[in-house]
Amino acid sequence: MIKNTMVRDLPEQERPREKLIAYGVQSLGNAELLAILLRSGTKEASVLRVAENLLSLYKERGLASIVNLSAVQLSRIHGIGPAKVATVLAAVELGRRIAQEPSKKKIVINGPPDAADYIMPRLKYETKEKFAIVLLNVKNQVLSFRIISVGILNASIVHPREVMAEALNNSAAAIILAHNHPSGDPAPSGDDIATTRRLIKAGQIMGIEIADHIIVGGNGYISFKEQGLMR
Repeated sequence: MIKNTMVRDLPEQERPREKLIAYGVQSLGNAELLAILLRSGTKEASVLRVAENLLSLYKERGLASIVNLSAVQLSRIHGIGPAKVATVLAAVELGRRIAQEPSKKKIVINGPPDAADYIMPRLKYETKEKFAIVLLNVKNQVLSFRIISVGILNASIVHPREVMAEALNNSAAAIILAHNHPSGDPAPSGDDIATTRRLIKAGQIMGIEIADHIIVGGNGYISFKEQGLMR
């Protein structure tokens, strides 16, 4: 636990901003990075203490839980007012957008690990279950990423017509199915397997390959292809 020492009382080389400039951003801990965003603490608590108080509230779920904090939740923390709330939320959203920014170079999916690397930043922080598809051309290059539905995955909310329409409209040769489990456990449910098989059959009729189904949960994933479930 960081002692309640005011930043101004620290040696200059140990102050977060000065430390970042001198040694690089990688040299800072999470609380120090947050302290730079928050800029100041209160009369009773240093900015480092306020930052650590924020982190400690969500320590069981990890740093990534900050991505889903609302303005109301942040403002409940003593020492974080409207201006600091806006700064933290803006920084988090910039980080999210950077992670999802498509590369100018065409992304090629050569197997489940490549698919997971592409899909996880787009779904891992979602608090609702979302079903998406990755559309590929004949060279396995990514054409686009589309959210098809929001809600518990079952045949009633994921219709083959919607999935195949996206593929046809984008001239896709193959599709990777993807969805997230907000619970953190990527293990497929019976509905996950049934829906996948239904879409595989539809793809066979339309001449569009369903290459894999990636389920994202927490920091892990499950590939139907790796698990032998693509049949």
